[in-house]
Amino acid sequence: MTEHDISFDDYASADIAKKVEAAAVKKASLPFWSVVFLSIIAGSFIGIGGMFSTLVTFDSNLPLGITKLLGGLVFCVGLILVVVAGAELFTGNNLIVMGVASRVVRFSQLLRNWAIVYTGNLIGSLAAAFLMYYTNLWKMGSYGYAAKAVIIAAEKTNLTFVEGITRGILCNALVCLAIWMCFGARQIISKIAAIIFPVTAFVAIGFEHSIANMYFIPFGLILKNNPNVIESAAKMSASLNLSNLTIYGFLGNLLSVTLGNIVGGAIMIGLIYWIIIVVPQKRKR
Repeated sequence: MTEHDISFDDYASADIAKKVEAAAVKKASLPFWSVVFLSIIAGSFIGIGGMFSTLVTFDSNLPLGITKLLGGLVFCVGLILVVVAGAELFTGNNLIVMGVASRVVRFSQLLRNWAIVYTGNLIGSLAAAFLMYYTNLWKMGSYGYAAKAVIIAAEKTNLTFVEGITRGILCNALVCLAIWMCFGARQIISKIAAIIFPVTAFVAIGFEHSIANMYFIPFGLILKNNPNVIESAAKMSASLNLSNLTIYGFLGNLLSVTLGNIVGGAIMIGLIYWIIIVVPQKRKR
């Protein structure tokens, strides 16, 4: 079968590893401005997922588990847009470590990519938060939407450092598994299916995604000074604690969650799969 033949069979693990390494080389070699714009786009895509998830959950009267399930399901639009439309997302790019392990990507290239993409993701996420604010759509439901956004942000900034790391590890293990399975899919619908279950799981369970938090927490920070929003939030959550919803709380959350994301994506998925799949292949040669 040639590369031009049509096949509906998904790629095997060995082929996925080769595709991930090839993608790592390509990503590490992208021109600076291409990486910048693609990463800004990715941050805004994840922000859209956050907007959608907040909308679906803010006034739900369904059982908690079902509400979280629905919130996770619609949040998937963010990663679907990243994968299908094409963008550079820091958490997914943790898999570039496989290229470093195989010595087809230099460690300096990895750090360059991560630094640019992380910064671009932050810019895109902040842009999404500010654009959403100026739509005034957060006033819907008698400020219920905004109240939910503030509660989400407050809960994230109230996490301990250990909670942020461990939730970040588990989150990006699932995200990178979704990306891994996308490399095994030939059709767009297969890629979407590969994304839905892992991403829905991490959101519904309550794991932490650094780029998503670049949207959720700043949006909460923007809204927390509105008295109507705080009044609505207090009614929605009896345990509302805004003491850590500050710039320092945001940065502390990002630090712990980002470290966790790197461990979960680069080490638990990227390096472990490299050891399991690529190393035995190299020994056979």
